[in-house]
Amino acid sequence: MKRILLVDNGSLRPQATLNLRRLAGALAQATGEPVEAASLLHSHKIPAEQLEGEKAVTLGPLAERLAAEGVTELVIVPFFFGPSQALTRYLPERLAEVQAEYPRLSIRVAAPLVDTLAELDLRLARLLADNVRQVMEQAGGLERPTVVLVDHGSPIPEVAAVRNYVAGQLGALLSEEAGCVTFASMERREGDEYRFNEPLLADLLASRALAGREVILAMLFLSPGRHAGEGGDIAEICEQAMAASPGLTVTTTRLVGEHDGILEILASRVTQGLSGQSLLVELPAMGKAT
Repeated sequence: MKRILLVDNGSLRPQATLNLRRLAGALAQATGEPVEAASLLHSHKIPAEQLEGEKAVTLGPLAERLAAEGVTELVIVPFFFGPSQALTRYLPERLAEVQAEYPRLSIRVAAPLVDTLAELDLRLARLLADNVRQVMEQAGGLERPTVVLVDHGSPIPEVAAVRNYVAGQLGALLSEEAGCVTFASMERREGDEYRFNEPLLADLLASRALAGREVILAMLFLSPGRHAGEGGDIAEICEQAMAASPGLTVTTTRLVGEHDGILEILASRVTQGLSGQSLLVELPAMGKAT
């Protein structure tokens, strides 16, 4: 018996869990396969009354419960942009603990939303371009604005490389509509070894190069939270930048996880996970239960 889980990193903001549940339901409808939503961390701390009366679940306890109920195959679809340590380190370690108790359980983890080693895939970039064009239309037709693809920032070079990779695709798609397409991170860790996250968004918006420009932030974020949600860190950075630089206008797009096109990518990851193709992590069953 198998189960499919749509898994994000987790947030203390209820909007993130509600969005993950919404997508899990839509993904189940699109694929014809039951899909459950779970987070790696954090979300179980949200009061149930903020989640329509249903407590959020984290992956470890859910995997244990499903294995105890007789599930022998878990297919995990990551709601992540790239191969973060949460996927490549924490998730396998946590699920190995579950397998130690339930050795008949096999686990397949599909690739994240962007797989830079796979065949060229423009779906995420097209989704981001749609979001940018929507802002342009709502603003009455901005003429060649500056577009900044902004992500959270990561201590893992491979994740930052995903941002740069998608920024290149986005630049090609918007070549005749935007004056410039570049990228930035919301934050980074201290130390020269993390300079690959630069430029930081606050520094870029404060630069003379962007003074007086109309800027659209293409939000490389999946769900509302304390960073990308209403009144979050990104909004605060933008407000401070515009206050310090009269004439600068910064508008944010909707989030990636709020665009219906994300379902097509997730559905393909379900297919890959079920077939065992292009997996990020595979933990075969260790044997029969004793």
